[in-house]
This record gives sequence, structure tokens and C-alpha cells, in this order.
Amino acid sequence: MKLTRRTLLWSGLGAAGALVVGWSGMPPRSRLGKPDTLPPAEGEVGLNGWLKIDAQGHALLAMPYAEMGQGVHSTLALLVAEELNLRPDQVRLIPATHDALYGNVAVLAASLPFHPRDTEPGHETTSARLGQWMIRKIGRELGLVMTGGSATMADTWEVLRLAAATARAQLLGAASLRWKLPVSEFNVVQGVITHPAGGHHAHYGEFAAAAATTPPGEVRFKKREQWALLGKPQKRLDIPARTNGQARYGIDTRLPGMVFAVVRHAPMLGGSVARMNSNEVLKRPGVERVLRLASVAGSTEAVAVVGISTWHAKQASLALDIDWAAPLNARLDSQAIQQALEAQAQAAADGDAGFSFHKVGDAPAQLASAAKRLNAVYKAPYLAHATLEPMNCTAQVTPQGVQVWAPTQVPGLARAVAARVADVPEDKVTVHMTQIGGGFGRRLEVDSVAQAVRVALETGGRPVQLVWPREEDFTHDFYRPAGVAVLQGSLDAQGQLQALRIGSAGDAITPRHLERNAPWLAGPVDTPDKTTAEGLFDLPYAIPHQLMRHVATRSGVPVGYWRSVGHSHNAFFSESFIDELARLAGQDPVAFRLGLLKDRPRHAAVLQLAASKAGWGQALPKGQARGVALHESFDSTVAMVMEVSLQNKALKIHRVVCAVDCGTAVNPAVIAQQVEGSVVFGLSAALYGRIDIVNNEVRQKNFPDFPLLSLRECPPIETHIVPSTLPPTGMGEPAVPPVAPALANALFALTGQRLRELPLQLPG
Repeated sequence: MKLTRRTLLWSGLGAAGALVVGWSGMPPRSRLGKPDTLPPAEGEVGLNGWLKIDAQGHALLAMPYAEMGQGVHSTLALLVAEELNLRPDQVRLIPATHDALYGNVAVLAASLPFHPRDTEPGHETTSARLGQWMIRKIGRELGLVMTGGSATMADTWEVLRLAAATARAQLLGAASLRWKLPVSEFNVVQGVITHPAGGHHAHYGEFAAAAATTPPGEVRFKKREQWALLGKPQKRLDIPARTNGQARYGIDTRLPGMVFAVVRHAPMLGGSVARMNSNEVLKRPGVERVLRLASVAGSTEAVAVVGISTWHAKQASLALDIDWAAPLNARLDSQAIQQALEAQAQAAADGDAGFSFHKVGDAPAQLASAAKRLNAVYKAPYLAHATLEPMNCTAQVTPQGVQVWAPTQVPGLARAVAARVADVPEDKVTVHMTQIGGGFGRRLEVDSVAQAVRVALETGGRPVQLVWPREEDFTHDFYRPAGVAVLQGSLDAQGQLQALRIGSAGDAITPRHLERNAPWLAGPVDTPDKTTAEGLFDLPYAIPHQLMRHVATRSGVPVGYWRSVGHSHNAFFSESFIDELARLAGQDPVAFRLGLLKDRPRHAAVLQLAASKAGWGQALPKGQARGVALHESFDSTVAMVMEVSLQNKALKIHRVVCAVDCGTAVNPAVIAQQVEGSVVFGLSAALYGRIDIVNNEVRQKNFPDFPLLSLRECPPIETHIVPSTLPPTGMGEPAVPPVAPALANALFALTGQRLRELPLQLPG
């Protein structure tokens, strides 16, 4: 069967059709679950697979999602608190089990390479509806538990409210049976059910046992006008612990009898140990053993030193007598890779190289006869994730099974790799998810988990905490792929954009991720990976003639998901080029974009709000300029206006104004926090981020080589939310992509110099 974007179910599944044969007529698996999904505990009563009620009448919410600063734990608690009429602090989080019930379905549905025009709520095409329905069915069967793709709110919006509303109906039903009074006469405030006329008064805990066997009857969500919590700024429940030091991250794990391991990889990507003499190191006080670690889950071959503390282990690892061997038949060089990508992108733009993700009209013919034509080449480098919490994992292997404590975004994959390494069934592995000190996609990988379990096999049943020194993380990351795009556009005699042709090239992430982390899902051939072309093929603009092709390369550099994935650099390419076309047409950049959004009122509203709040068109002080960018990713749209100047040849960002449409704003305060963090993250990458590889070795070793935006450099950031009644969409990533083009466009307005390569090299 020929693979097209219409028939492709999930880039990377390969023979996805084999998964659906024989059960396509079955109804989707329920996501509400059963009370016995949650482990029993004294004084707690399960009402479904997500919720328990304790003896005090508080709700216990099963939490399969990782908290890495995005505020998801607090926000999901709000959904439950709202439907159960509880205070947010009356919802306590408990670890979810490893049940498939908690699989992230929305992230799989979002991976389908449909154009947003085909999936817009209320305007979905038949093929988009069918494709998403099918992949959701597959997702419910696979049960891939993960936090990523800005999909958590989209995934839980219906199911958590349903779980809470069903529990409410059961609790009120139990009270009705006991008091022999109609539910319609009850009031519920902070989990206390009252019947004012009869004088009855009791909290949820007193009805929980009876509620477990009470049919819920008709379940209804609270109406928006009844909401007391949702849509209003709410405090995050985790802030006190994060500020007073009580929050426990993976690296804070401490267990009785624990030992510590430090990893040292071959300095060359894909390198290996040629010779090692550990005799002198093993004589050091506090050092217990030295182990060789084979490549697993995509890691480079390494050694691990085990000691009584991380310090002892690290110092010994640096003193090891090792000769390293370079990989055979591999000479990785980022500059050479970039040159090859440019040639491949040009071939995609000029011919039929690569995969066609989007085609309308006849772009080549229109370009050939254009009144005005513009060509540009844009480039982006490899990037590291640079998480502040070093890579770490604690593992313990005993005859009873394997215990893993990990700051992971993928507990299911962590469990699977731990079972493979320890050679035990998966039901003998328990993964304890800790808080994460920065994920950004790096902790979608499980290499450090595999290494920790391998070391734990040698520690006699004692738990071991394995830590990567910062230099190991920078030089052995799964990097954001380098990318190149060749963009060609044409205007008619009236300055209207008629054609856009884009050819791009860069490594495909999804096939490589599946190969190393979920080989049972990897197909026999690479299928088109949406992440390579997102931000290029799915533009919101009404352009009569469009053609977008991508060449998926395989450079040999380990690549992975980086915050906002393909959008992170493709938005820089597309939105900078749209700005160039506006200048070619002699039009204002905002007006030019609005002219292309006449049939996209939601996008136009976001752009107009950002422009209005930023005072677009109003005079700025001499020496300052504004730039704008608009981008949709993860079903959310962000418009950004940036005001800049050059003071003594140094960049000064005076203000960043953002407008967002992310559907229902569940907690506007958390949305603003995510925008602010995204802008800082995006500016760090736009100004400083790059990974250079020479002779298989990464040159950047630590933060001095890979700077982050300083507090002094950070501008004021404003967030304005477009009101919406649509379901909530992602906000952990969508404000990252427009940062680089908004800055580049502002610098062009200021200096007249067009910067087409990241990181941006400032004029002068």
C-alpha cells in the first residue's frame, strides 16, 4: 500500500494496519477505568480508575503525568476540584499504576500529518476524522504513558472531568439513598453535602463506600457559568515546596544502603572502550567497582564507577586509565552535515526529492511566471536540551523485582527497558516517577534508566543512584536536529502572495526514537515523520499555490525531541520568510499577514490582539524597532511582538508581547508562566544555542559553551489570552517557535540586515 498523509496512521508505526485488522469494528476502550485499577489502601475507596475518596472526604487523583515545571499537577487537580466542588488543596495526587488506561492518546492523534485546516474543530475533513478516530483506538490499546507534545490537557480534559463528575453523581446518589431525599435539593460546598431544609450535613468520606456500588445515573458536567475555579487564575499547589526546598526531584532520591555511580562515555559519538585499566582507581578510598556499559537505548558505550558518594565516583572516573576507540566508518562533522542538508533541501525545492507533505495548486508554474519572486536559504544548528537537573536514575534489583526512581517523561518505556536489562517480566518492574528539574524532551529517552539498572545488577541488591556529570550530558545528548530550508515565494503585480514552495532537509526523529526506545513499534521502513516538516507544511495562510517537500536524512548524529520539536526551527524559517515577502510587497508585516488570514478568524484575532497590545503602528523611541511572528503548533496559536534596540552594539530587548489562543484557558496564571518560560527558553536558543561536532566529538561541554539567557537580559513579557469555549490545547511549547522569527524580524526592521541562520549573529 502506498503511504500518503491520508493513509499514514502514525509516523513510525510502520505496519500500523496490522494492528487494526480484526478489531476495527470494536468500540474504543473506555478511559474511565474501574475502581480496582487503583491499589487498595485503608480508609480510601476507589470510584473509578482515576479517583479515590479518603476518610476525610478528599479526592485522591491518580497521576501518570510528569511534573517538570509546567504546572500540570496543579492544573489537572483543578479539573477534579471543579467537578467535585472541592478546594484545589482537597485534591491529593497519588501515583498511577502501570495500567494502559493512562496512555496518552492525544499525543498520538497529534502526530498524524494532517494540515490544521483539515482538523480545525467543527471543520474536520472526513479523512482527518477517520484518521484521528483510528489512531485514538490504537492509542487506547497501546497505552503509551508519556508526558510530551503539549498534549496533557488535551488528553485529560474530557476524561478527568468525566471521572470527577461520575464520582460526584455516585456520592450524591449514595446520600440520596441514605437520607431518602432528592439530589436536586442538596448543596455541595468544599466536599460537604448538605440538605438545608432537613438539616442533613456530611462530607464525601461518609458516603464513599456506598457510592462505590451506587450507579451514577445520568452524568453531566458543570456548565461554564457554574465554574468557580476553571478559567480564573489559580495558585499552583507545588510552589511552596519548590521554593522552600521540600520538593523532591530524581537526584534527591535517598534510600537506605544506597551507593552512587558516575558515568563516563567515550568522548566520540558512537565510540567505544578500546582498553581500560581500573586497578589504581579501585585502590582509592570510597570506590567499590568499575563497570563497562554497552550501548543500550541509543547510548554511547561508557564506563561507570561505583562509590560511596557521587564525589568519590566522579573523581575516580576522571582518573581512569582508558583508551577510547572511534566508531568505524563514521566521521561526524556538523559543518559537513549542514552543507549536505543545503544541497538536499535545494533538491527538494527544485525537484521531487523527499516526501510531499502538502500540495495545492501549481507552485512551480506560478513561480516560473511570477511578477516578483524571492528565494532564501535558512539554517538551524543542532541543539542540546541543557536541562538543569543532571541526567540521573536510581535503581534497585532484588529477587523480588526491579525498583526504579526516575525523573522520566515516559514511565512505560522506562519500565520496559528496565525489564529488558534485568531480564525480568515487566510486571516485576516498578517505576516511581519523581519531579523533573527540566525535561524539554530529553527525558523522553531512557538511556540513563538502562544504565542504572545495569549497574544495580552488580551492587548486591543495594540501590544505586547513577548520575551523568554535566559534560556527559552536553556531549551525549539526543540533539535537536540541524535543519535547512529553501523557500521560494512569488507575488503578483498587485503584491498578493500567489505561490510558496519549500524544500527542507533534516533528520527524522520519530523513527530513530522508536528504534532505540520501542523497537517493538518501529516499522521495517521509515514512514514520513510529521516532526520534520511541521511549521512548514501546515501554515495557516491562504496561499493559492503551495508545495512543501522534506528530505528525511540519517546523519548518524543521535537526535531526539526538543521542546516544540520541528516547529522550533521551522517557524524561524517560515515566519522570517513571510516577513521578507511582506517587505517585497511593500506592505506592513501585520497587514500582510492579516490579508492572508481572511478565512482564518481565530488566527487573525490572535495577531490583532498582540499587535494592539504592543501598540503596533505607533511610534517608538529613536533607535528601537518591532518585529512580529505568528505561529500555530500543538493546536494553539501564538502571536508575538518584540521590541529591540542595539546599545553600544549590544542587543537590548525592551518588551515581548504575546497573544495566545489555546482554547479554554483552564488556569490563566499557569498559561502566562508557560509563555514566560518559553520566551526565555526560545531567546537562549535564538541568541546562543548551537552544538558543533568535529571528528565525532561535540565541542560544547558545559553552560559556558552553551549559555542561557541571563536575568539581566530577560525582557518584560506580557501574555494576553484570547477567550475561547473550545477544548484546551497545549501551552508548554507553542510560545517557543515564534521567539526566533519575532526577534529576527525586529532586527531586520532595526538594521535592514536579514539574518537567516541560527543562532542569530547580531549586526556589527
